[in-house]
Amino acid sequence: MYEIGEKIIYGESGVYTVDVIAPSKMVGSDPNKLYYYLSPMVGTGLFCIPVESNVFTRPVIDRATAEALVASIPSIEPAICNDSRFNHVDAFYKDLFRQHTPEALVAIIKGLTLRMAERKTKSSRAEITMKRAKEILHAELAVALSIPYTDVEQYIKDRIPV
Repeated sequence: MYEIGEKIIYGESGVYTVDVIAPSKMVGSDPNKLYYYLSPMVGTGLFCIPVESNVFTRPVIDRATAEALVASIPSIEPAICNDSRFNHVDAFYKDLFRQHTPEALVAIIKGLTLRMAERKTKSSRAEITMKRAKEILHAELAVALSIPYTDVEQYIKDRIPV
């Protein structure tokens, strides 16, 4: 069970803060069942999920793991889908998101960056997927490294040799 104030990864959605742990106030919900009330690090809203949920959750990585990840970015292979069929490409990236690892997110970002550069055209679907991968990765790194979310991209650039 997570603690109030803890930052967690929730499914393929991103980083959330556990604001409250309490029974749901929704009509018809079991008053004996506990729920996490989560607020997203990126975006707005409040989400209510059962403590005993089948949705993947994990704590955010720690500082040492984040620093090691950033150092390893050059060695992470880009995730490239060589199939041009839309539904196969979509499934390929969904499977990577379901790995729930920062390394998979880096692979997605690197792969889509290469794909868009090779095609010399921008795909709105690729841009949306890359934006989502960056949001999740950067939010987790911001928490782990105790830096502002907006500073993560520069932090990575400063530590990766060109």
